[in-house]
This record gives sequence, structure tokens and C-alpha cells, in this order.
Amino acid sequence: MVESERLIARAPEQSDLSSLFSIFGDVRTHRFNPVGPLPDEHAASLCLESWLGHWQRNFFGTWTIVLKDNPDKIIGFGGLSYRDLGENRPINLGYRFAYETWGKGLATEFCRLAIDFGFNTLKLKEVSAIVRENHAASRRVLEKAGMRPVARLKEQLPIPASIIYSIKNQLAKNDISLARS
Repeated sequence: MVESERLIARAPEQSDLSSLFSIFGDVRTHRFNPVGPLPDEHAASLCLESWLGHWQRNFFGTWTIVLKDNPDKIIGFGGLSYRDLGENRPINLGYRFAYETWGKGLATEFCRLAIDFGFNTLKLKEVSAIVRENHAASRRVLEKAGMRPVARLKEQLPIPASIIYSIKNQLAKNDISLARS
């Protein structure tokens, strides 16, 4: 479990399934996702099983996100996970929040929390995120969290391209240069 000023992020549980489907099945939360929302609870169950498997293999993954002042209500899911991009397998930061929580700075707060966890707990050298180029709000969230665009993924037309964002652990750079001294 990790915490920020307003958020608690914990490992997902089977009991989170209905909230997962509520958020990932909402067409509004998938406006920029060409795959669209999850069609049913079975698809949500497969998604949850994938997340739980990632946690078992790697001891980190997608968290269930709640507000500190209302820990019984799930408002989103997000975290760090491996993402295949050809030969590279960067650690990907992903998140999806319930529509009614948008515009309150929670996604930015969560991204900062996840990046901090990645750098300070997992000792990662870099965290990446992928966002559609036409998803201005999500791009602003990543930029406020300190990430910068580094590449553009070629996609099949007519869907908008995806942009890869990244942030490097400055401490990791310093550790390398100190080790060479």
C-alpha cells in the first residue's frame, strides 16, 4: 500500500471486480481508447486476473485507488507494469479514474505517487507512459508529473498516434557517475 496527500493505492483484490467493470466499462473513460470499454464482467475478470498475475510474478503492478477520506469507494485503478514495445519492455505507468473524479488533480497526484514509488522503492531508472496524441488532458497530467514526450508510435490509420512519455530517475544517473569517480 502507498499513500499520497489524498489517495491510498493498494494491491487489487477479487472483491474489486464490480468497481473495475464500472470504471473500465464506462464509455466515457475510454473516449481516447480505440479498443473501447470492457464489454462485460467476464472481460473485467480477465483483466483483474492479469493484474493479479503481474503482482505474483513481479511484486508490483496495478493498484486499486481510493480516497483517504472515503476508503470504501474505489475511484480508479493504476500503477506500474511491464509493457511490451517490440524489443523493449519498459515499466509503464497507466491509470484510469472514474469519470466523476476527473478535473480534481487526482490523476496527477497519483502519477507523482507511482513515479516516486518506482524510483524510490523499486529503484527504477526510468518510467514510461503511453497516451494518444489527441488526449490533451492525459498528456497534461503526465507533463505535470514531470514526464516528457520521447517518441511517437506508428499506428494504423485512422486512429490518432500514441505518444510515449518518459521520466528518468535523476538519482540513478548520479549513482552511476559517483560509482565511476
